[in-house]
Amino acid sequence: MNTPTLPQFASGLVWFRRDLRAHDQAALYHALRHCQQVHAAFVFDTDILAGLPRQDRRVEFIHESLQSLDAELRALAGHPDAGLIVVHGAGALELTRLAVELGVQAVFTNHDDEPDAVARDHRVRGLLAERGIALETFKDHVVFERSEVLTQSGTPYGVFTPYKRAWLKKVQEDAYYLRSYPVSRHAHHLAPRPASHRQSMPSLQEMGFEATNLSSLHLGVGSPGGRALLEDFVARMQHYGQRRDFPSQRGPSYLSVHLRFGTVSIRELARLAFERIQQGDAGAEVWLSELIWRDFYHQILFHHPHVVERAFKPEYDAIRWAHGKTAETHFQSWCEGRTGYPLVDAAMVQINQTGYMHNRLRMVVASFLTKDLGLHWQRGEAYFAQQLIDFDLAANNGGWQWASSSGCDAQPYFRIFNPISQSEKFDPEGKFIKRYLPQLASLSAKAIHAPWQHPLELQSCGLALGRDYPEPIVDHAQARAVNLARYAVVKK
Repeated sequence: MNTPTLPQFASGLVWFRRDLRAHDQAALYHALRHCQQVHAAFVFDTDILAGLPRQDRRVEFIHESLQSLDAELRALAGHPDAGLIVVHGAGALELTRLAVELGVQAVFTNHDDEPDAVARDHRVRGLLAERGIALETFKDHVVFERSEVLTQSGTPYGVFTPYKRAWLKKVQEDAYYLRSYPVSRHAHHLAPRPASHRQSMPSLQEMGFEATNLSSLHLGVGSPGGRALLEDFVARMQHYGQRRDFPSQRGPSYLSVHLRFGTVSIRELARLAFERIQQGDAGAEVWLSELIWRDFYHQILFHHPHVVERAFKPEYDAIRWAHGKTAETHFQSWCEGRTGYPLVDAAMVQINQTGYMHNRLRMVVASFLTKDLGLHWQRGEAYFAQQLIDFDLAANNGGWQWASSSGCDAQPYFRIFNPISQSEKFDPEGKFIKRYLPQLASLSAKAIHAPWQHPLELQSCGLALGRDYPEPIVDHAQARAVNLARYAVVKK
């Protein structure tokens, strides 16, 4: 994490993307250090927005968070005319046009290693170079990126545990990797916005979007929202290891959307986890491991971009996934929470209603789609990408390939989650199920995990399968046998 040697510029532009905070922000810090005047901008990129539904929680989260970021920048500058320039248009062209208009000599931004972002940034670099403007990029979204953690032979890791050991060793040898960038020290270089860019940012409606139920989800927006969730989590972090797998309990940090859009600093979170571990907090140790998984999947995406289109393990591309009319019906039932397996269905209702799904349930529904229904993991990955407010390509792809056994360090193909036993273990009283499937609220804790096995209780509660709740679309034991045979191709 050595500070790069950069020339001094009269004027620079910080291009915010997935790093929507002013605190501990790498590109902003370096711009302020190396420029006499610094402008800040965000582009609502129509190349990305095209095709999204009119009601998209992610767009609204970004829109709300940008208002918070604008206020942060004005407070840092101590000048009411400072703040964030927000434009709406084709990303590469709008960014270049703005840089030329502002007369900057350099654009500063943080890395984004998703393949489409890499291609966009390559284009931007060329467009800026044609106009004599430099593009300076930095690490901000992860603690270690790209080739910073390699095996002794200089190759990227494909197995998590040795990667984690190397990650921890590197941090323990040099705590500098977790230090914050002291942005406020150089904030006097923030420039006032030109008069033509002091108007309000485009509204959701002006960009073709509508408000969602975001405000009712209690996720918070911007740095203040992330800070509030972090403070809430710190008070219960010690119990994270025991509670994180139970969806009816307040176990997770719920910071995933803030990590996705950079409204919290990954360095700050990892540093906090280390501090708590040193105080004997076992929950912090488990949580830090989850943060390291996040780095792991990002370096996998960088070194193996083929995972976006194909399996990490090539032999898994030979699997003949289910297709045809029945497969399509099953997929729709899975998407809509109508599989007849209550825990699976409650999880799918949760993601459809809130844009969030508990991590344990992400594994359960992914296993059900791929190993009970025999459907390609890419179908589930794409549905999650459409629905999740915290969608992150690296983590989403890594999670789906892990569940389907096609990814790096994935679970064995013969490990198939039983949706009933998972329900009994992680939602024993059915509290989560009853929250999202209220039609089953009258069932006992014994019957709610597999209603079809309790016909007398269904009758006494006035419930009929096929009318009030679906019958199971597959028999788990039979489906398991079929899909073990499907996966047999990987052993040849």
